[in-house]
Order: sequence, then C-alpha cells, then structure tokens
Amino acid sequence: MGDVGMQLNQVPMDPGGTGGNGGSAQGPCLASTPAEKKKAARSIEVTIEPGTRRAGDLADEATGTAIKAFSARDGDGWATSGALRAAHDTWGTQVQALLTRLGGEKESLRATNTLLSGTDHQVGGGSRRITSPLDGY
Repeated sequence: MGDVGMQLNQVPMDPGGTGGNGGSAQGPCLASTPAEKKKAARSIEVTIEPGTRRAGDLADEATGTAIKAFSARDGDGWATSGALRAAHDTWGTQVQALLTRLGGEKESLRATNTLLSGTDHQVGGGSRRITSPLDGY
C-alpha cells in the first residue's frame, strides 16, 4: 500500500498561534524600544553585575581556608590543595569572563539605539538629496 499523506490548501486560523517573529499574536515580539533597552542595561548594571561579582567572591575565603588546610606544613601536602587552587583559579577566570560579557551586553544595549538612530538620520539625509520631478509641486 502507498504512503498516505494530508495536504492543506490553507493555514487554519489560530488566534492563539505564534507569529513569524517568535511572539504570539497578542504577546511580545522581538522588537524593543529604546526605553526597554535602557532598562535592560540598567538592570545588568545595578543587579546582575553586582550579584555575579558577589557570587564570584563568595568562594574566595572558604577556598583559601581549604587550600591552607590541605597544604604542606611538614613538606608533605595533599594533592587536594593544588587541585583546589587550580579549580579556584578557573572559577575566577570564568567569573571574570562572565562579567566582561555582561559589560559588553550592557554597552551593546546602550549603543544600539544610538547606532540605529544615526543610521536613520544618514538614510534620511541621503534620500533628501535625491531630486524628483514631484519636488516642484
């Protein structure tokens, strides 16, 4: 027996479906306003960056204490001390990379509006220089 398939001649109406932009028909879309971008950048600066910094620093004291406890006092130390130090160094590097990324995202959010506005003004200025026979009317 052959394959059985179904063909739709039109897309059914679905008021609750998603649009092509990833949002629902009534819900948010990918576009954002300058005010939303400014708010997101401020949130990164005031909440997320300080929280990430605190979380990164949280392990410092406890890890330092553990490294000392496992380190060599009489010439023989535990391998755990070196492993903890290496893990803590990796942690610090990752926290710094995350903070750098957050800073970049924050600056990108702030710069996007300026960039797009500047582009709009350039395009507008360029299109005004084009003469048209309709300009005389």
